[in-house]
Amino acid sequence: MGTISKIHEMLTTKQCSCTELTKSYLEQIEKSNPELNAYVNVTGDEALKAAEAVDKKLAAGEEIGMLEGVPMTLKDNLSTKGIETTCCSKILTGYKPIYNATVWELLQAQNAVMLGKTNMDEFAMGSSSETSYFGGAANPFNTKHCAGGSSGGVASAVGANIAAYGLGSDTGGSIRQPASFCGIVGLKPTYGAVSRYGLIAYGSSLDQIGPITKSVEDAAIVFDAISKQDERDSTSKGSSEETYSKLDNDIKGLKIGIAREYLDGVRDDVKEAVLEAAEVYKSLGAEIVYFDLPALKYALPVYYIIACAEASSNLGRYDGIRYGYKTAHYNGTHDMICRTRSEGFGEEVKRRILLGTYVLSAGYYDAYYKKAQDLRGSIIRSFNDAFENCDVILAPTVPMTAFEMGHAVSDPIETYLTDICTVPVNIAGLPGVSIPCGFNAKGMPIGMQLIGRSFGEATILNAAYKYQQAAPDKFMDTKWGVKL
Repeated sequence: MGTISKIHEMLTTKQCSCTELTKSYLEQIEKSNPELNAYVNVTGDEALKAAEAVDKKLAAGEEIGMLEGVPMTLKDNLSTKGIETTCCSKILTGYKPIYNATVWELLQAQNAVMLGKTNMDEFAMGSSSETSYFGGAANPFNTKHCAGGSSGGVASAVGANIAAYGLGSDTGGSIRQPASFCGIVGLKPTYGAVSRYGLIAYGSSLDQIGPITKSVEDAAIVFDAISKQDERDSTSKGSSEETYSKLDNDIKGLKIGIAREYLDGVRDDVKEAVLEAAEVYKSLGAEIVYFDLPALKYALPVYYIIACAEASSNLGRYDGIRYGYKTAHYNGTHDMICRTRSEGFGEEVKRRILLGTYVLSAGYYDAYYKKAQDLRGSIIRSFNDAFENCDVILAPTVPMTAFEMGHAVSDPIETYLTDICTVPVNIAGLPGVSIPCGFNAKGMPIGMQLIGRSFGEATILNAAYKYQQAAPDKFMDTKWGVKL
């Protein structure tokens, strides 16, 4: 398994140079990407320049940090100065930001080797990556199935070993759901733990950047590197504690809560795998506590009202005047903006803009948006009450395993329901980590999530790590990519 610590060891013991390592990843991308469609932009020249800088440090006998020289990737909604950033939308064709996202700035300062930008649902709106202007990303366990979304390209690349780790964004499950589908680890941090500066917005009160990795240790290493307070993001607080050094703490007596509502409507194989994981935790000395969380039934409608309302506002700036795609034929400014937006946005994005505009419109604002915000408060209070009786909440990540390509496009409403287990975390601004916990009869991965108190990343990552140690057979590698 190509973990960060394994790569760090290879570089520091001079088993290979960073340039050789980077070239092997780039070669594997060239071989695998035509089938996986994980990358939409491969940045080979930039990657090799960064690798050369690491090799110079090693040759001079200097120490390198854990992330230095480690080949990685970024979701295509994270701004990269001078490198095309499209959100996988026609409307941002040719857009090259003039600044870096804070998270990339932090990693670049540590000589991270960015292999390229990865595929995603257009403007992060979707659950399969198939709303992407470039077509969907395939699942490394079975390429007839989708990698999930919206950070499907990152999950596909990490699962297929053509990136050691990547950064995605999670508005309603967009890190955790693809991680679950691809049998890897995805951490959605607490809202405000990681700066959103340079993340092209979907739903500003819900979006959060986080790592997608092969192992829990890697998720902790990357989270520690990017969870810094940033004055350019007024919601940014940074993390109050390091998580990597707290892995392997004893979990004897840890109270793990299971809300009965999280198991409603979940497929039998998924429910079985999650309950088996609960038994593993029992064997480690944790206490399992069942409880009711009735407010969960409001989570999906609340999420879609708030997310679409914020999207309709955030996507108002794409007008064909300042950057990106512009229609070729028009009569006057108003017609140009209408045609540009009609031609530039895909069907799913237009659907959500229309929904958001509707719930914010005069006469409907109180009935929908205001009511959703009130219910958001009750969901937050319900989680606070739940954490009075438990330390961590255990739940399925998704009610099912990865569906076949084409399914999400043919049935968008059913696809919205895949978010049912993940959206409550975003509504409440809590941290959640998805880790593999089994496989279905067809060999497709099943994921579970651990949800913690606000800024409780150290607790959930430690609990996830203890499960990873106790059940390593659930963390399977795929046939793809670079084998270290």
